[in-house]
Amino acid sequence: MNIAIDGPSGAGKSTIAKELAKRLNITYLDTGAMYRTVALKSIYLGVDVADEEGVKAFLPSVDLDIRYIDGTQHVYLDGKDVSQEIREHRISKAASDISRIPAVRLKLVEMQRSLAAKYDCVLDGRDITSYVLPNAEYKFFITASPEVRAKRRYDELAAKGEIVDFSVLLNDIKQRDYNDSHRDFAPLTRTEDSVYIDTSDLSIAEVLDRVMQVIKEK
Repeated sequence: MNIAIDGPSGAGKSTIAKELAKRLNITYLDTGAMYRTVALKSIYLGVDVADEEGVKAFLPSVDLDIRYIDGTQHVYLDGKDVSQEIREHRISKAASDISRIPAVRLKLVEMQRSLAAKYDCVLDGRDITSYVLPNAEYKFFITASPEVRAKRRYDELAAKGEIVDFSVLLNDIKQRDYNDSHRDFAPLTRTEDSVYIDTSDLSIAEVLDRVMQVIKEK
């Protein structure tokens, strides 16, 4: 069983996907973490994430591994656990930029499809329903207003002690929305067969209940 969830940054899709996987006792695959990891590698090497040829040059040497420890996904880059580092704000835009490079998407999509073929799993990202797993049994498009998403991100970073100007976060989110939905290859889009859920005024529990209801009805 494959459950595909798409949506813009900060809509809550990763939180929903994780909780959904727990409820159904299946694997959660955070595809966004994979793009963040490649972006981190680019930063380590001093390669501009918008430099397509520069990124393509180091891409074959990226050693990216996903392991599940006590039910939690950990991402490793060249043998190092970078699960926390890839969540830093500086990586968010870098991941959006590097994901626009077709070679990056092709490399990671191959890995995602391989994992989805082996396990019952929940995948969330930008192009899961439209490109990665177009034949998934269950598809959802989860979104929220840019202001709500920026506030959620602000609170999340503040809880970690990372203070960022709210207006900067809001502009970053709007820019990322534009980038993700206007890239030439596998852009963020809502497919006709995806169930649309706006989480702006909903709690996590309420969104989960809606998703579970759809799955049960099918």
